[in-house]
Amino acid sequence: MNPAQTGLACPLARRRRFGWPQRVFSQVLLMQLAIATGVTVLATGLFLAPLGAQLDDQAMRRALAIAGATASPRLAAGLDAGPPSARGPVQTEAERVRTSTGAEYVVVMDTRGVRWSHPDPARIGGLVSTDPSTALAGREVMEIDDGTLGRSARGKVPLRDADGRIVGAVSVGIEYDSVRARLLAAIPGLLAYAGGALAAGALAAYLISRRLQRQTHDLAFSDISALLAEREAMLHGIREGVVALDRNGSVRLMNDEAQRLLGLGPEAAGRPLDEVLGRGRTSDVLAGRVTGEDLVTVRGHRVLIANRMPTDDGGAVATLRDRTELERLGRELDSTRGLIDALRAQDHEHANRMHTLLGLLELEMYEDAVEFVTEVVGVHRATAEQVTEKVHDPLLAALLVGKATVAAERGVSLRIASGSLLPDRLVDPRELVTVVGNLVDNALDAAAGTPEARIDVSFRAEGRAVVLRVSDSGPGVPEDRRELIFTEGWTTKPLPSHGKRGLGLALVRRLAERRGGTATVTGGPDGGARFTVVLPDALSDPSDDPGPGVPTASPGPAGEAR
Repeated sequence: MNPAQTGLACPLARRRRFGWPQRVFSQVLLMQLAIATGVTVLATGLFLAPLGAQLDDQAMRRALAIAGATASPRLAAGLDAGPPSARGPVQTEAERVRTSTGAEYVVVMDTRGVRWSHPDPARIGGLVSTDPSTALAGREVMEIDDGTLGRSARGKVPLRDADGRIVGAVSVGIEYDSVRARLLAAIPGLLAYAGGALAAGALAAYLISRRLQRQTHDLAFSDISALLAEREAMLHGIREGVVALDRNGSVRLMNDEAQRLLGLGPEAAGRPLDEVLGRGRTSDVLAGRVTGEDLVTVRGHRVLIANRMPTDDGGAVATLRDRTELERLGRELDSTRGLIDALRAQDHEHANRMHTLLGLLELEMYEDAVEFVTEVVGVHRATAEQVTEKVHDPLLAALLVGKATVAAERGVSLRIASGSLLPDRLVDPRELVTVVGNLVDNALDAAAGTPEARIDVSFRAEGRAVVLRVSDSGPGVPEDRRELIFTEGWTTKPLPSHGKRGLGLALVRRLAERRGGTATVTGGPDGGARFTVVLPDALSDPSDDPGPGVPTASPGPAGEAR
């Protein structure tokens, strides 16, 4: 049997590998422990290094202070009391001082260097073991030196009589072993403090490393590097826009597709979203002020679908999909289906007309048959001529002729207002076709089914600007909703086949505002709604206009466009 199947291979596969750990948590913990230990050892060494010198200095100053206090004129007078002896006044005074201060020795000498006092009475009367010349010369001495009693911290001062003459010197020694003992006694306490600091540092390092472990999901540095590289490749390679926001609503990152869809550059990173995009539905959707799935928004001439997902740190990631072409195709599909329905109704009406004409011919009512055909053809030709007389642009004229046919099949009268005139010098005819098509479609939906249903369309050229008005006989728009209807995604109609509504009027306003114009809605003169769109610079220079009496489009093509 395969060992891997029995589970025997698992311990071997999981055999512990010694060496530098791979996890971020382990590496950071070890580095922090090493740093804390190194800092503790360094601080302890830096403290101990001068401690010995400080203790030596304190001991020498203490010896010098004792010597200075001992060297009094009364002690100097004792040098004249007779030869040095173990029971003399100088020895008695020196021993009293030594006993009371805890000094190792108090030695009084004369100018010849002969001892007048010593802890060992047998050494009284002998010469001192170290050179006394500096003290006998009137200067104080502090030193660490070896003498007859071993190594000691010494202080020497000159001994003066009542007249201020130097008659000898006083040397006081502090046992050096006591100085070393103080140093050694301080080390355990110092190490205890250092150990406590090291333990606190180790605990802090562990807690920080544990927090880092949770934040990095216990990954290795190599894994984090690979994830970062994969993220960059994914963000800049996908065909969806990705916008990441921090908890304050500022842009954290934005991939290339998002910059293209939103019309922004790399400088947007780090700036507040409202400052980058401006206030509007797009910033509201990305910032989470509008919630939902597959939210529709318009940015410039693009129709975008946005989804937003919050992150654990309080920020969010939003994705953007370009739905401009799909939305255009969906609207064309809706228009095509509406046209098919109109053609189906027209086909039914045409069959009725053919049956009527056939009956007139069978009844040999030829004059009535001719009159009937002339009337039917005349209505369609009159509509085409009415449009092309007032609208000289062929695209827009063809659109209105087709809309008039569809409106007639739905029982709505579409009329071009008297006095309307649009010359054939549009800078961007498709732009005005989009505006007129959306407004007429909305007006048709509103007016259909109302008594004396009608739609009035008027055009007026003011220099290079075009002023368009579309009025209907529908129920109108309440005042509190006259701004809301221009918001992306807002609609009162059932969803069409492509699943989205509420974009037509938003696109109309965006197109108008992009040219510096306006799109507003008010109440109509006889009820209903009146939409007014002003498009500055929509016409070319007036000098290029051939004149209102010379249309560039004949009724024929417009009629054929039906």
